Amino acid sequence: MPQTAAGRPVRIDLRSDTVSLPTREMRAAMAAAEVGDDVYGDDPSVRRLEERTAEVLGKDAAVFTPTGTMSNQIAIRCQTEPGDLVLAERRAHAYLVESGGPAALSGATVVGLESERGVFSAGQVRAAVRTPHPMVPDACYPVARLLAAENTHNGAGGAVWPLDVLQDVADTARGLGLGTHLDGARLWHATAATGIPESRYAEGFDTVSVCFSKGLGAPMGSCLAGPAPLIRRARRFRQLFGGGFRQAGIVAAGALHALEHHRERLPEDHRRARRLAGGLDELPGIAVDLDGVETNIVRFRTPGMNAFRLAEGLLDRGVAVLPASPDAMRVIPHLGISDEHVEEALGAFAEVLSAVPA
Repeated sequence: MPQTAAGRPVRIDLRSDTVSLPTREMRAAMAAAEVGDDVYGDDPSVRRLEERTAEVLGKDAAVFTPTGTMSNQIAIRCQTEPGDLVLAERRAHAYLVESGGPAALSGATVVGLESERGVFSAGQVRAAVRTPHPMVPDACYPVARLLAAENTHNGAGGAVWPLDVLQDVADTARGLGLGTHLDGARLWHATAATGIPESRYAEGFDTVSVCFSKGLGAPMGSCLAGPAPLIRRARRFRQLFGGGFRQAGIVAAGALHALEHHRERLPEDHRRARRLAGGLDELPGIAVDLDGVETNIVRFRTPGMNAFRLAEGLLDRGVAVLPASPDAMRVIPHLGISDEHVEEALGAFAEVLSAVPA
């Protein structure tokens, strides 16, 4: 039986879609992978993954990285210089959940934009780019250099950007002279929810990062895609950040298998997320915004019980969840979660909550 980092047995792990395990078919693809030294460009499996990812995203080229965090931070470093400003939503993963990477690795400052479910407007972008009066020296102010958007938006519960708004934001940023980056760690889910190809969402963005271990079930890996000159620059920073691979084809083959075979099953995760949300909302002490469950992430409040205590009670019953704060929680169905798991998890929630004194 799998165990959490705390060493406690878990039957149902809803903490993240990163906890899924590779399928038998994926393991077979990995075992059979052609490999070479990727730092020298010699790994054929890595090259196939990069070429296919670039094709799916409608970009010239892509570079394989160990993690989504590295992909995002390379994109920021490629498009900024120390002291520059990056505009991003205030709960953006690259801003809040990547260990201060923009400041530490790029010397950049992030300006957090307010949003409605992770979506901000072109007007907000224009307002955030300072236009000083001619009497004020330009040299006194940092330069807004990059706009970053996230689709789907993790912190906003897997929210999908409306395509027209996303394109308007990207066009506005480019018109203001900013570079653009799309954190598409779960871009596959946006496409699964809307039918809009990933390449359409990627239009207007200089770089796009996508993840193979979130939702698609690969054991690791992301790609950063964009124009060939920018991706050549990205390879330099991948090496500088310690992301140079050797025989990476073993894991690249798993990512390629996921890309080719696991995208079509993502609506199953969305259906299970809606079932989880509906079942949780029926329980006393839990409040869910049902209209906000668009993809595979369910974020909810726990006014009836401290979320940390609730998570401990669930773990005692073999169900792992992720408390986000003392009154908020997240669950994410994924490749390793079945309909039966969903019903068992809902039963565990009911048991723990029923033990709270009236």
